[in-house]
Amino acid sequence: LQVVRDQISHCTVKLRQTTGLMEYCLEVIKENDPSGFLQISDALIRRVHMTEDQWGKGTLTPRMTTDFDLNLDNAPLLQSIHQLDFVQMKVSSPVPAPPILQLEECCTHNNSATLSWKQPPLSTVQVEGYILELDDGNGGQFREVYVGKETMCTVDGLHFNSTYSARVKAFNKSGVSPYSKTLVLQTSEDTQSEEQTLPFPVPLERSQLRRMSPFSSTLNLQPSFSGRSYFELRSSAHQLSLHSSLQSLNSAVDIKKMVAVAWFSFDPSSAHADIIFSNDNLTVTCNSYDDRVVLGKTGFSKGLHYWELSIDRYDNHPDPAFGVARIDVLKDAMLGKDDKAWAMYVDNNRSWFMHNNSHTNRTEGGITKGATVGVLLDLTRRTLTFSINEDQQGPVAFENLEGLFFPAVSLNRNVQVQPWLGPDIP
Repeated sequence: LQVVRDQISHCTVKLRQTTGLMEYCLEVIKENDPSGFLQISDALIRRVHMTEDQWGKGTLTPRMTTDFDLNLDNAPLLQSIHQLDFVQMKVSSPVPAPPILQLEECCTHNNSATLSWKQPPLSTVQVEGYILELDDGNGGQFREVYVGKETMCTVDGLHFNSTYSARVKAFNKSGVSPYSKTLVLQTSEDTQSEEQTLPFPVPLERSQLRRMSPFSSTLNLQPSFSGRSYFELRSSAHQLSLHSSLQSLNSAVDIKKMVAVAWFSFDPSSAHADIIFSNDNLTVTCNSYDDRVVLGKTGFSKGLHYWELSIDRYDNHPDPAFGVARIDVLKDAMLGKDDKAWAMYVDNNRSWFMHNNSHTNRTEGGITKGATVGVLLDLTRRTLTFSINEDQQGPVAFENLEGLFFPAVSLNRNVQVQPWLGPDIP
């Protein structure tokens, strides 16, 4: 670069000199006195020829070629490499012992499971963290669902009526422990049924549960009380099993089919910060004029689910949206603006279905204060249907639904909604 700069400077000086000579020659040509011109013409011609020769003798030829002559002396580097000395470090501590699953603290609720574990009582090896693994609920491969220092973890969004295997291992700087014994757990049951009748008399514990429980989704179940949990501890040498039941029905009561309810409330942890919760997270509104999204705590991937929401406040004709969504749906826009939500948004006169910001099926009939919006998610037929005041709103809204869906609502400060508990399936 320095060579090129010097050549640029030299050429700039020569250009300035040549330009001055050209301007001088032009002034001489304008001379009106012939004798005066003849006196200086010979010297001027020689000066012009000399300048032309200087330009032709390489002034504009690059002094630096594109091939740089670089010599790298790598002898010191090779000497340093040859002098390196590798030392095998001794292990400072052994790997941890396998964790012990605490059966008394493990439980299932709807389609979520809580697992708890601890280190063996006599173990003195330091543990940096744990790795919890679950299979796919169908006997498939295990996969990591939690890595961290906690000794308790709740896994949400599992399949209903599925059997999962869980195991945990510990780790530190020295390595990873063997796996704990495998815990087999059963999520809430879910089968198809055309009849839905509650047993009579209803057990006292269940009556209290229905009055106190949060946002609910009605499911068709086999003849057993909802909330039943089932655990089985397996090891290679022996098997242990633990069966627990929240409540068993009186054997004298003849029940062919019944309805059980998967309970869930709105989830503050995944909602937009502008959402306002009250009534034990059953009632929601918003402190913003813009639409904000809130999800239910329980996700559904199988079975038939129906829930209703009561419009407790409706001012200035806003257009709230109701439906289902993935856990990573946009929280700062109307439900259905992205491809993670399937919704019906409605004002005081009409409604539309919306998914991925596409509006379809405008239908007459809106909402007012006191109206009820129903959401019917049929994952057996893979459809989603909406109703207003128990009348179906438009055709089947969406088809070919597959995956994990959470109940979802978007609203602003002009709307307040609250779910109805355990409605009958339309």
